[in-house]
Amino acid sequence: MKALFNDGRVEEVEDELPVIRHTASHIMAQAVQRLYPGTKLAIGPAIDDGFYYDFDKDGGFTPDDLDKIEAEMKKIVKENLKIETYTLPRDEAIEFLKGKGEIYKVELVEDLPEDAPISFYKQGEFVDLCAGPHLLYTKGLKAFKLTSLAGAYWRGNEKNKMLSRVYGTAFQDKEKLEAYLAMIEEAKKRDHRKLGKELGLFTIMDEGPGFPFFLPKGMTLKNTLIQYWRELHTREDYQEISTPLILNKHLWEMSGHWDHYKDNMYTTKIDDEDFCVKPMNCPGGVLVYGNDSRSYRDLPVRFAELGIVHRHEKSGTLHGLMRVRCFTQDDSHIFMTPDHISSEIKGVVRLIDEVYSKFGFSYHVELSTRPENSMGSDEDWEAATNGLRTALEELGLEYVVNEGDGAFYGPKIDFHLEDTLGRTWQCGTIQLDFQMPQRFDLSYVGADNDRHKPIMIHRVIFGSIERFIGILIEHYGGKFPVWLSPVQVKVLSVSEKSREYANSIYARMKAAGIRCEVDNRDEKIGYKIREAQLQKAPYMLVIGEKEVENGNLTVRSRDKGDLGAMDVQAFIDQVLKQTAERQD
Repeated sequence: MKALFNDGRVEEVEDELPVIRHTASHIMAQAVQRLYPGTKLAIGPAIDDGFYYDFDKDGGFTPDDLDKIEAEMKKIVKENLKIETYTLPRDEAIEFLKGKGEIYKVELVEDLPEDAPISFYKQGEFVDLCAGPHLLYTKGLKAFKLTSLAGAYWRGNEKNKMLSRVYGTAFQDKEKLEAYLAMIEEAKKRDHRKLGKELGLFTIMDEGPGFPFFLPKGMTLKNTLIQYWRELHTREDYQEISTPLILNKHLWEMSGHWDHYKDNMYTTKIDDEDFCVKPMNCPGGVLVYGNDSRSYRDLPVRFAELGIVHRHEKSGTLHGLMRVRCFTQDDSHIFMTPDHISSEIKGVVRLIDEVYSKFGFSYHVELSTRPENSMGSDEDWEAATNGLRTALEELGLEYVVNEGDGAFYGPKIDFHLEDTLGRTWQCGTIQLDFQMPQRFDLSYVGADNDRHKPIMIHRVIFGSIERFIGILIEHYGGKFPVWLSPVQVKVLSVSEKSREYANSIYARMKAAGIRCEVDNRDEKIGYKIREAQLQKAPYMLVIGEKEVENGNLTVRSRDKGDLGAMDVQAFIDQVLKQTAERQD
C-alpha cells in the first residue's frame, strides 16, 4: 500500500493499519465539521485497535450522532478526495490556525521549536495539522466503524476542559472489520465487570473508587491463585517476606521514586514526619537485604512478596480490576553477583513461561531500554541491557526492542500475553537494576574478602493479582478450570425425598476439600441446572430418588453436558485429581 508522507514522498508501507486509521480519523473530523460547523479539533491519532478524535463541540455528542457522522464519512470516501500535504513556517501556521478558530491546534504548534516547519494534510475543504502519513485518496478507506463515545480532558489534564472523544476502528477490508466487531461483541459478554457481578466475585463501591472489594467467591479465587504462586516460589527457593505499607519519605527519596513517581504516591504525616503509602515493594525488599551481612556464598538471595501497593490513578482511567488504586503485586527481588545474571534471568523466564502456559496464554517478549528520565551511568545501563539481551538470545526467545520504555532505574523484559480473543496484556516483567543497590549502599563480601555491590532483579509474574484476575475472567469467560473455580461442584436435589442424601453428598464433598454448594430449594430440577450453568460451576450433581436408591450420582459437566451415573468416591477422586494436578 502506498502512503503520502509529510515531505511529499509517496512510498510503499508494510504497516498499513496505522496509515488507514490515521486517515480515518481525518475523514471523521471532516465529517464532524461538515455536520456541526464551529466544532473545534484537538487531536486524532491512530491507536492499537483503531483511532479516535477529540472534539470541542457545544453539547457534545449522542450515540445517535455516531450514525450521522458515519454516514457522512461514507460520502467523503465516495467523493474520492485527493489527499495532499504541505508545510508552513511556524508563525504562518499559527496565524492560519487562529484564523480557523482552532485554538487547540494553535497550542500544539506553539509548543514546537521556532524553526520547525509545520506540516498539514488537506482533503477537499478540510485541512488539518498533521505529521502523517496518510492514504493518497479518501476512497482508500474501505472498512470502518465508529464504536463509542467518551470524555477526555485536553492533554489528559483534569484542570483543562473536558472534550468529546469519538472512537472508531478501520481495517484493510470488510472481512477483517467484521471479524474484529464480532470479537468486540464477544468481549462485551466476557467483560470482567459484568461477570464479576453475576458470579459474585468482586465489586467497586462509591465509598472507594478504584479500591476493589473482593466477595467470598472472589476471595476464594484470589487465594487459589496465591496458593499456586506460593507453591511455585517455595519450589524455586524464594523466601517470602512482608514489608510495611507506609514508610518515611526519606526512603522514597533514596530509592528515586520521590523524584520520578511522586505524583502517583499517597502521602501522610506521622509525628510531624512525612510518610508515603508504598506504590512499589522494592525499597522494602532492599531494606530486608541490608538487614543482614551477606557473603557471595549466600547469593543469589531471592525474596518474594505479595505486597499491597497504592497508586494515585486519575478517576477517568479507573476500569474495574484492570486499572485500580490499590492492588496486590506479586513482587520478587533477587540479589546476586554479576556471574548470576544470565542464569537468574533464565530461571525467571522459565517460571513465567510455566505460569502462562498453565492458563493457556501465549505471549511475546519486548526488551525495553533506557528512558529519558533515568538515573545511573551509561556503563551500568549498557551492562544491564546487554545482560537481558544475552539471556534472551541464549534462550532462543524472539523479542522486539521497545526503545526508551525501561524503568527509571534499569532496562526490562516485558511479557505481553495473548488471551482467547487475541487481545494482548502486559503482565510479567523482569527489570535488571544496578542503581538501587548503589543508592542504598548494599554489599556482599566476595571471595577476595572485599565488599562488592550486588545486582538486583525486580520481577513480577501476575503483575497485579487484581488485574490478572480480571484478565482470567475475560480469558475464560467466567468458565474457570476445575482447580481454579470458586465453586467446583453444585449438588442439586430433585425433590424433598432426595434432600437428605443431597446434604450427605455435600458434606462428603466438603470433607474431602472440594469447593461445593448444595441447592435444596423447592424448584424444578431444570431451573436449578440452568441457574448452576449460569453460575458456570464445572460440575452439577443431580440427586433424585434413583440416586438415593443406588447410592450414586448423576453427573453433569458444564462443558460436556450429561456424563451419566457415577460412583461417589470415584467422582470425588476425579475432582481431587483435577485440583491437585491443576487440570481443566
